[in-house]
Amino acid sequence: MSDQASAGLFPVLETASSKLALSFPDRSLSYAELAAVAGGLANSLRATGASRVAVWATSTLETSVGVVAALLAGVPVVPVNPKIGERELAHIVADSAPALVLAEPAAQLPPELAALPRHDVDLSPSPVAATPEPNDAAPAVIVYTSGTTGLPKGVVLTQGAIAATLDAVADIWQWTDEDVLVHALPLFHVHGLILGILGPLRRGGSVRHLGRFDTAELANTLADDGTMLFGVPTMYHRIALEVADAPALAAALRGARLLVSGSAALPVTDHQRIFEATGQHVVERYGMSETLMNTSVPARGPAKPGTVGVPLHGVELRLVDEAGTTIDTSDGETVGEIHVRGPNLFTEYLNRPDATAAAFVDGWFATGDVATRDSDGYIRIVGRKATDIIKSGGYKIGAGEIENALLEHPAVAEVAVTGEPDDDLGERIVAWVVPDGTPPTERELADHVARLLTPHKRPRVVRFQESLPRNDMGKVMKRALHG
Repeated sequence: MSDQASAGLFPVLETASSKLALSFPDRSLSYAELAAVAGGLANSLRATGASRVAVWATSTLETSVGVVAALLAGVPVVPVNPKIGERELAHIVADSAPALVLAEPAAQLPPELAALPRHDVDLSPSPVAATPEPNDAAPAVIVYTSGTTGLPKGVVLTQGAIAATLDAVADIWQWTDEDVLVHALPLFHVHGLILGILGPLRRGGSVRHLGRFDTAELANTLADDGTMLFGVPTMYHRIALEVADAPALAAALRGARLLVSGSAALPVTDHQRIFEATGQHVVERYGMSETLMNTSVPARGPAKPGTVGVPLHGVELRLVDEAGTTIDTSDGETVGEIHVRGPNLFTEYLNRPDATAAAFVDGWFATGDVATRDSDGYIRIVGRKATDIIKSGGYKIGAGEIENALLEHPAVAEVAVTGEPDDDLGERIVAWVVPDGTPPTERELADHVARLLTPHKRPRVVRFQESLPRNDMGKVMKRALHG
């Protein structure tokens, strides 16, 4: 790993290979073409003296080239979600102060970005190669958090943190230059951009981006030459609903080497449906903007649906109780907050030394996620410390466990579980249910959970919904659920 890291993020760009690097529905680039296009843009960016650039992160070849060029130039890049709202965009532009914006030529930019100098990403090759990449400590990507507890914070990730994560997941997934990754993830965040675009380029493999998620196109592309699939639970849920009656989709998934889900927990029911139709287990992993990747189920390890596997190479992970004491037991039941440290961590929240200091405890990053650990060292996320741990009747209960149990009921299509104040219990368990067909009764669902888990984990209130509020990565926004 260290030899590759010392050669920069993308040593394969120096080979001028004719091998496919990036493929989008409208155009593809070989490694030789990518080196020429991104190298020329990198030199242009370096010549501007820009300390930071924004990228209008559409799901396009231009976005990918723009980010690679900025990394080659040593200019930190701020990916911007094209669906972002006015207030968040104004904050991000003011906070990160980009010198210019990179965009595809046809893109219509909102006023906050249109006011900046604009550099359209030209896919014409340049005869001038880029100079060597910066060192590992150089800031590379600034990803803004979702801002669920205030204005979004800019997470500063270095070249070294990205390299360490990509090498660690390559190790646990046995990812090589022979792999062809297929995905349709957005390119403004860690999953789609860093894992899904930079990951294949660091390995010297190929990526085929679908542009948008479509199960038929996914099946065709995987069946062509794809070996790996990255997705989020909303995508795998659609696959799970269709795969039993879609022979081409089932065959394509069956032929893939690795299926990876991330960004939120994949319900056990979806795991089961996909496995029954394909014989393939979906691998889950766990990461954050601040930490990149922390854990994963190994490609060749025991399949444990509902877990996110073991710590990656170089990542230290501990569980701590409410008093801050490290939990040494691995019983699969004791709940603690996840703390991590390692070369994968961010360096700071941009312009927020107070928030940076508050995020660390004795050198460990406090994730705010709570989990259990079993005897094999596998981590099971039970939720967020702030929203997914319900203290009811003297018990600490993880919302995720109840959600998985409710999803096993045939009349439940989607569900979110929260807690709300209760004079007797402290908090009562509330289930927000999107029914599949005729809604079941509240008593039926409560008895279902009591039978599968224990009586004190049953929902005391059930609220039926037409849909659940989700963000762009498919995560349910529980703070938007109100009684």
